[in-house]
Order: sequence, then structure tokens, then C-alpha cells
Amino acid sequence: MRILETENYEEMSVLAARIIGAQVLLKPDCILGLATGSSPIGAYQELVRNYQKGLLDFSGVRTVNLDEYCGLAPENPNSYRHFMDENLFDKINIKKVNTFLPDGMAQNPEQESARYEALVTSLGGADLQLLGIGRNGHIGFNEPCDHFPKDTHPVALTQSTIEANSRLFERKEDVPSKAITMGVGTIMKADKILLIAGKEKKEIIEEALFGKVTPQVPASVLQLHKDVTVIICKS
Repeated sequence: MRILETENYEEMSVLAARIIGAQVLLKPDCILGLATGSSPIGAYQELVRNYQKGLLDFSGVRTVNLDEYCGLAPENPNSYRHFMDENLFDKINIKKVNTFLPDGMAQNPEQESARYEALVTSLGGADLQLLGIGRNGHIGFNEPCDHFPKDTHPVALTQSTIEANSRLFERKEDVPSKAITMGVGTIMKADKILLIAGKEKKEIIEEALFGKVTPQVPASVLQLHKDVTVIICKS
């Protein structure tokens, strides 16, 4: 595990984009595992800038996102599909048919989870998986529980996660209470993992990376992965 520290969010975003960009350059048809939330926005902006400069070509890249809210249509401004289109996909030359997220409008979340797991498996898993981390140690929407979920699955979001995500919604009661997420096992199949976190996550990062490996801190499982890079910003 490599742990890198940057002075600020901007430096963290540039460094993360360099690592992701290097993966694209080394393997133009790579599978990128992507994340949403506030942490990766700067990295996506930097990737867009590098594409606009002619430094990156995403035409052969395929992507798999970690998760999606249940009950939100792709065009909903709070859906993760909309987030990815707005922050990355619509601004680079990636083919939309090569960008994959769970279907939040699926009538049967269990069946959709199985379908998405099979899709990720058929692609060979991610060459590089980008992660953020929740204040309770969740990765994707894998919340603290009594086991590490293996495959993509529906999940009921904890109150702390709902409250943390409510800043992105007009009202807290608008935040969906359920989502479909890659399982911890799905995430761990990635060849490489890149975890980025702001200064406000310092305490949970220390617990996850240096504490006991336990499903009560889902991110602690990353201690068992063969190739993890963690970037933390000081301010």
C-alpha cells in the first residue's frame, strides 16, 4: 500500500488524475472503475483538461461505476448517471455505450444487482478502481455490517450516509434510502485501487488502514489488496 499526502485538494486531484491518466495511456482499452461524490470531482475536471489538451484519448475506455441510487431515473439531477455525464462523460470522447452503472429504476433490485455483477465480471473487472470513503468507513455503499458483502447487491443506507449526502439534495427527505452497490468482493477484484480522501476523513482513514480488518469498517479490507494507492490532502 502506498500512502501519499498532498497539501490541498487541488494537488490531490491533479495527482489522482495523473494516476488514472497513466492507466489510460498504458492500456487504451482499459476498464476504469469510477466513483461519485465530492472527492473525485477535481480529478475528473483535471482529466477533462488533459483530454482537451490532446494528452488523453478515452475512445477505447470502458467504465463501471460503483453504485446508483434506487428510484432515481438517469436524467434526475441527483442520479449518479447524471453526475458522471455532467462531470466527465459529456466532456470527453468516451462512447456512452461503454459507460455502465446499475439501473436505479429497475423493478427488481436483486435481479439488477445480479445483472450488473455479471456485467462487471464479463469485462474482467476494473483495471483501476477509484474509491472515496465515507465517514463510517463505507466504500461504494457498503455500509458497516457483520460481514463483507461479496457481490453487487441492494443496500439500505444508514442514517449517517443519508445525512452526509443530503447536502446534494434540496431536502434531506429527498435522499433515497436504498441503493445498488458493487460488493466488497467486486471492488477487491480490481487490479489496482486508488482511494482519495480529504482532511475531514483523516480519522477514519487511519482506522481503516492501520486498524483491525473488520466489516464494521468496510474500507479496512483494502489492507488485504495487493495494489492500493491512497491520496490524502492536508487541507
